[in-house]
Amino acid sequence: MLTLNYQYKLIVTPEQASTLDSWLDICRSVYNYGLRERKDWVNSRKCRIDRCSIEKEYIIPADSKRPTYASQCKSLTEAKKENPNLKIPQSQVLQQTLKQLETSFVNMWERGFGFPRFKKRMKSFCFPQVSSHAVQGDSIFLPKIGEVKFRKSREIPDGFIPKQIRVIKKASGYYVTICIQCDVDVPAPQPHGYAIGIDLGLNSFIATSENELIKSHKFFRESEGKLKLLQRKLKNKKKGSRRWLRIQKQIGLLYEKIHNCRKDFFFKTAHHLCDQAGMIFAEDLNLKALGRSALRKACLDASWGSFLNILSFVCWERGVYFAKVDANGTSQICPNCGVNCGQKDLSQRRHDCDNCGDQTDRDIAAAQVVKERGLSTVGQTGIMLTEGKEIGVGVYTPSRLSL
Repeated sequence: MLTLNYQYKLIVTPEQASTLDSWLDICRSVYNYGLRERKDWVNSRKCRIDRCSIEKEYIIPADSKRPTYASQCKSLTEAKKENPNLKIPQSQVLQQTLKQLETSFVNMWERGFGFPRFKKRMKSFCFPQVSSHAVQGDSIFLPKIGEVKFRKSREIPDGFIPKQIRVIKKASGYYVTICIQCDVDVPAPQPHGYAIGIDLGLNSFIATSENELIKSHKFFRESEGKLKLLQRKLKNKKKGSRRWLRIQKQIGLLYEKIHNCRKDFFFKTAHHLCDQAGMIFAEDLNLKALGRSALRKACLDASWGSFLNILSFVCWERGVYFAKVDANGTSQICPNCGVNCGQKDLSQRRHDCDNCGDQTDRDIAAAQVVKERGLSTVGQTGIMLTEGKEIGVGVYTPSRLSL
C-alpha cells in the first residue's frame, strides 16, 4: 500500500472561514478539557493518603480508573447532551482530537517527551474517513462544511484514492492535506551505482566525498533582526487590539517564510545530490544532544533532522539507496590510510595525516570516511574505518547490488 500526502491552499469564503475557526476553537476546548481530566487524575495519585498537603489536594475516588482515549470518547458522547456546541463539528473530528491527546501521552511514556501542555490555539483538525469522491476538480467536499475551493497546484496521480483529510490554519491562510493511497507495492531501492558520502556541518552545510562544499543557509539569522523589531512592537501593543493582531500576523508570516525557504533549499539540495549517485550515505547524528549543546542555536537553524528526512524521501522517490552510518570518529580518521589522527579542534579546518601525508578539507575527509563505512555495510569490498582499525571487510555480491 503506497501512501502519499498532497497539500493545497484553500480558497474559503468568510462564512467558511468563520466555521473553520469555530471548529478549531471547539477542538482546542476538548483537548484542554481532556488534558485537565488526565492531569487531575495524576495529581491525585502523587502522594500517600497520610501525607497530603494541608492547604489543598486533588481528591478523586480511589476506585476511579485512569482516563483513556476510549473512556474520554464515551464521556464526549454524554457531554454532547449538555453542551450543544460539541454537536457542531463532526463527531470523528473531536475523536481525533482526543486521539491526538492520547498520542502525546504515549510519546511521553515511550519516547521521553515532556508532559503534554495546554493549547492556546489549535492549528488543525482531521477527518479520518472521507468519501473516495471527495476531491472533484478544484473543489473538495468536507463533511458538515460542504464544498470548498482550493488551488490545485498539482494533479492527484491516477489510481490514488483520498483516505484522510486534515485542515490546517497557517498565517497565510487555510490549507488542506489530502492523504491518498494506492494499492501497489513499491520495493525499497537496493544498493546500486556510484556512491557518495555526505558530512553535515555549520561552516559548510554539506561536504560530499566528491570534494564539493555546499554553502550553509542562514534563513533564520537573516530574518532575526526583522523578527526582533516586530516582537518589540508587539510588546508595546495592547493584547487583542487591532494593531496587536496585525503585528502578530506579520510575525507568523515571517516565520512561515523562513520555514518555506528552508524547505525549498532542502528539496533542491536533495535532488542535486540524487543527480550524482545511486547510493547516498550520511552520518547518524545525535540530533537531540546537538540541540542542547553550546551551538544549539546554529544547529537548530541548520535543521539537519528535517533535511535528512527530506533526503530519504527524495532518494526513495528517485530510486536512490539511502542509509545512515555510525558518526563516531569520522573527523579523526584519515580516509586514505585509515589511521586515527586524533581529535581536532573546531578551529582546525584542514585534515593533515602524519602517516601518509594526505591533506584535504576536514569536512570532505569526513565525508569520504562516511562513504567507506557505507560501502562496507552494503556488501561492497571496503574497509570499515573506525578508530584506525580494520574491523570488517565486505564482499561484493553482484546479485544483491543489481536492480
